[in-house]
Amino acid sequence: MVRSLNHRSRQDSDRRLGVRLTVAVAAVALFSVPFVLLLVLVMSSFEPLNDFDEGIAQRLHAYALADLDYARFLNVATEVFGPNPWRVLVVAAAVWAWFRGARRLAVWAVVTITVSGLLNLAIKEIVNRARPVLPDPVSWAPGASFPSGHAMAVATGTCVLVLMLLPRVRSLAARLSLWAVAAALTVFVAYTRVALGVHWFSDVIAGMALGVVVVAGTVAGFEKWRRDEGRRPAEPHKEGVEPEAFRQ
Repeated sequence: MVRSLNHRSRQDSDRRLGVRLTVAVAAVALFSVPFVLLLVLVMSSFEPLNDFDEGIAQRLHAYALADLDYARFLNVATEVFGPNPWRVLVVAAAVWAWFRGARRLAVWAVVTITVSGLLNLAIKEIVNRARPVLPDPVSWAPGASFPSGHAMAVATGTCVLVLMLLPRVRSLAARLSLWAVAAALTVFVAYTRVALGVHWFSDVIAGMALGVVVVAGTVAGFEKWRRDEGRRPAEPHKEGVEPEAFRQ
């Protein structure tokens, strides 16, 4: 009887794990679709996309040129929330987690932000898309354009930090607030890159999507490891990547 109950419990647990992993894979696929589509269109020089990007770039650039104080604000903001600050924040959070005993969580955070940065550089080299060339530029950026490193870094960094903080958050309102702040920061940074004329609109959409894909992929791998270790299946978007972290 006890063996039968244990077997049934194990089956239920496996079923729950299967559902969670399916959701994780679906999330990866969902955010991969816009990135892959944009990648194909950019590499094939799809004219309607180029025209769309050009139109948005010119309109937003005109707003920046009309108010140079606003342009200076965007230049400061885009660096304050640039890739390196997010890397520093994630590494600092990982060091904190490490000394609090959540060492696997710390490794996950560092691996995720590192993979995101390296993947961005690799795709930039492969695609080698030129940045916008606009009259009277208000900003400048080196290297290739697709996908946006700033947009990808903020999407990855905010998601990692939220997922590390969630085990310490109890209320639904607080969890939703964390995700709302992460989304707002991501959209704002993406906007600054286009408004400053250093990225096309499709660059930042691709960067945000790919940043989420990287996080979703490493979260799925971490959840699989937790299950292999005999830990209960978790819901990372609600409980964090490692729900038992900091609760000892």
